[in-house]
Amino acid sequence: MIRAVFPGTFDPIHHGHIDIALRASRLFDEVIVAVYEIPLKKLLFPPEKRIELVEQCLQSTPNIKTKGYSGLTVDFCHQIDAQVIVRGLRVFSDFEYEFRMALANHTLAPDIEVVALITNKDHSFLSGSTVREIAALNGDVSSMVPEFVEDALKDRFKELGSDQSIVPHTSLRD
Repeated sequence: MIRAVFPGTFDPIHHGHIDIALRASRLFDEVIVAVYEIPLKKLLFPPEKRIELVEQCLQSTPNIKTKGYSGLTVDFCHQIDAQVIVRGLRVFSDFEYEFRMALANHTLAPDIEVVALITNKDHSFLSGSTVREIAALNGDVSSMVPEFVEDALKDRFKELGSDQSIVPHTSLRD
């Protein structure tokens, strides 16, 4: 059995993530969507909520599971006996970052392969930070995320109020 790990913060999960997970599920016997619990950046949702939203998005695909993790992704792969890390590539700048990351992971764990899937053209502009910024400004993200993720975003920003500093407004407000 070939088990693959699709790691990320998924803050929030969006249609680009869902597309990569579903495509990976056709390539591998089992896909673990690994939700990184303690990244170096500020997150909108706590780990439990991100895991819940990922599970809800992918529950209809039986060979996809969701788990939270921290530490090195290759260590997590060894813990769950995964042989592959799946990554999504949206734009050219992603390639350089993912290439360096794949080389570092290969140095740490030569037994784990990295497979990069090119995003669907319809999702090439999507990123968690884009979705967060649009939602923070009360924009329409209904084409970017499932409805229950959109509702979770609205609830979270209502809870945070206008004094939140999690989402830096960079370009969409201008």
